[in-house]
Amino acid sequence: MSALLTLCAALLPLVTPGHGAQRWEPCTDLRPLDILAEVVPVNGAVGKIKMTQAQGVRGLQLSAAAPRTVSFPASRIFSRCDLFPEEFSIVVTLKVPSLPPKKNEYLLAVVAEDRDALLLGLRYSPTRLHFLFLHEDAAGAWQTRVSFRSPGLMDSQWHTLVLAVSEGSFSLTTDCGLPVDIMADVPFPATLSVRGARFFIGSRRRAKGLFTGLVRQLALLPGSDATPKLCPSKNPQLAELSIPQALRGKPDDNEVLKYPYEADLKVTLGSRPPCTKAEDAQFWFDAAQRGLYLCVGSKWVSVLAAKVKLDYVEEHQSLFTNSETLGLEVFGIPKVGLFVATANRKATSAIYKWTDGKFVSYQNIATHQAQSWRHFTIGKKIFLAVANFGPNEKGQEFSVIYKWSHRKLKFTPYQRIATHSARDWEAFKVDGEHFLAVANHREGDNHNIDSVIYKWNPSTRRFEPHQSIATSGAYDWEFFTVGPYSFLVVANTFNGTSTRVHSHLYIWLVGSFRLFQSFLTFGAADWEVFRIGDRIFLAVANSHSYDVEMQLQNDSYVINSVIYELNVTAQAFVKFQDIPTCSALDWEFFSVGEDYFLVVANSFDGSSFSVNSIIYRWQGYEGFVAAHRLPTFGCRDWEAFSTAAGSYLMYSSAKEPLSRVLRLRTG
Repeated sequence: MSALLTLCAALLPLVTPGHGAQRWEPCTDLRPLDILAEVVPVNGAVGKIKMTQAQGVRGLQLSAAAPRTVSFPASRIFSRCDLFPEEFSIVVTLKVPSLPPKKNEYLLAVVAEDRDALLLGLRYSPTRLHFLFLHEDAAGAWQTRVSFRSPGLMDSQWHTLVLAVSEGSFSLTTDCGLPVDIMADVPFPATLSVRGARFFIGSRRRAKGLFTGLVRQLALLPGSDATPKLCPSKNPQLAELSIPQALRGKPDDNEVLKYPYEADLKVTLGSRPPCTKAEDAQFWFDAAQRGLYLCVGSKWVSVLAAKVKLDYVEEHQSLFTNSETLGLEVFGIPKVGLFVATANRKATSAIYKWTDGKFVSYQNIATHQAQSWRHFTIGKKIFLAVANFGPNEKGQEFSVIYKWSHRKLKFTPYQRIATHSARDWEAFKVDGEHFLAVANHREGDNHNIDSVIYKWNPSTRRFEPHQSIATSGAYDWEFFTVGPYSFLVVANTFNGTSTRVHSHLYIWLVGSFRLFQSFLTFGAADWEVFRIGDRIFLAVANSHSYDVEMQLQNDSYVINSVIYELNVTAQAFVKFQDIPTCSALDWEFFSVGEDYFLVVANSFDGSSFSVNSIIYRWQGYEGFVAAHRLPTFGCRDWEAFSTAAGSYLMYSSAKEPLSRVLRLRTG
């Protein structure tokens, strides 16, 4: 990471003002102004403001309070001068109820009290979000309205909105998604005086139009667009710029006394219920196991439970596929279900849907020696990209991106991309932008070719080439983040003469990936990144050791695969553990209760494809220790997934048209 220090040192003079520079003082400091904190009572409950917990997150309910109770004079925050910033962002995190078709509710209003004039306002209706401001010139004064189409707020979920204003440009970003930009004919005024004005939160000073939902964040950032400060975020619906202290953390006894406090706590008894968006932040009590679980996202997370342990693995389903399967991708589509896409060697790959506890055929897609699938989303768009290894009927090599049709309930072709014996796609997001990286394995007999990173263009709605990276028989890409840093690691398999080649780890710097670290690998086929507590690991699957100058021996397939751990002091990944494998082609990390596991796809021992794949259990100081041996035949890929009925592993075979679903039995 020394490259980062060098880069920062080089950039430092660019942001240091010269000695002769004139000092500029804005009306407000260029820092987030917590508007909501100005009306949160400090020494007790005031005016019926209620603190309510929804989906495990605190917010304020203001509708029961008188409008003037949740207001304050503008002079409290505009102390240097009386002008509202010409450029600014308003950040609001809220949970709104459904409204009748023609009703509007105010989130924020700045009112000139002497003449009851709305200087600035933010309100929403079932179909629009409106930003209003007073524009004055020689011809008089009139109210201007900039309207955005409904950002889909009324789904009973938390959402974070960023409204960025700069002259005539108005931009709305919802949950760190793609911004919606409007160029208005009337720019925001450069000299909007707020002398004698008052801020009203959740109203326009009147009883009509009161905000009836919950608000968690309402902040003003003068001088800039707040989006880069919030996004990307691990939880974009609750991205934080400035949250009142009373809404942070867990309530203690004093806070409960200080504020009226409510929680929408629901506990379900009986057998395991579904964990979907409707059950999010609700509890389930398992009376049989005496366990309490919280629904987070789509998984039940243990709050108070007896320890769950993996006892054994049993076969659950034999899935007969169109042909040998080289890759699996398990994914869910909201309100539709759980799916697995199989990358089949012959002309047709397939998608199966989880139905009544089994995968059943759902859709067939024509492919050309498909190697893998990659599921990803951009906003509300759902995509599935296939890596085609072979050419089509016309001798052309293309990999294809498919898009989910909500009308047809099928995947339909969306974009073709020229690739060269593609092995893998990796989808990821950096600095709010979406990327796809393809692992080009070879072009003809030449394995030393470029693999390409494509970037999503919101204007054309297509992926376009962004960066080429030299690779040697590339087999797999893996993206991950460490704090604010983004990494991409490639598994290089063969350079034309030897499988003893370096695989490379790249770091994102100033708009592109740059080499960070190299690893000596032997026919590397897969990288798997995983975290255990605060520790970060990288596991490589080495498939075989081969060199044209040496005679191929059977035991060249029985070699060590390696687990590396990030050493923050050394600013590098260092070897943590060697694990003997038999032509390993994939690693999959999963957890059961409080235990962590790695399963390896052993495919060939030099004489037979009938070899055991092995599940390793994390043993702390001892590292990973073999716990279960699973009979497999030409095992190529592993996927772990969970449903309401339990946890499962699925593996594909590259040597027979049969994949298997295994159930993890716990006690």
